[in-house]
Amino acid sequence: MEAARHWARALLRGAVPVAAGLLLWVAVGAGEERRQQTLKALPEVSPELLAQRRRQNELVMAALREAAETDENVARRPVPWRK
Repeated sequence: MEAARHWARALLRGAVPVAAGLLLWVAVGAGEERRQQTLKALPEVSPELLAQRRRQNELVMAALREAAETDENVARRPVPWRK
């Protein structure tokens, strides 16, 4: 009987932190979903603005790709550089 109590106590001591972690995870997850919904509902998030940001990201990635493919120091190029 003493062994059963010992196991029950050990199981409880291990389950309490796990349960607390799960509760915190659920609370943070719900907050994250709410934050995502709030960001989507902002008035400045329009399809035009998103398209501009996407285009800007494409230009930056193209510049980084070109810099990675060449041995030239692209930072030393004159400012209005084009291919």
